Amino acid sequence: MNSAVRYLLQTRDEVMKVTWPTQAQIIRLTLVVLIISLVVGLYVGGLDYILTQAMQLLIK
Repeated sequence: MNSAVRYLLQTRDEVMKVTWPTQAQIIRLTLVVLIISLVVGLYVGGLDYILTQAMQLLIK
């Protein structure tokens, strides 16, 4: 039981050392992730569409 309590206390101490991002940083970085995800999704979707059309032309 003593080791579990010591572990929890050490975990709390380590979490207190963390430098947490500000709300502005969180919003900015979230927007960056969303925009990059959208761009990559459009790229992959467009590539899939082009390759599908090419395969249909080859099959016919």
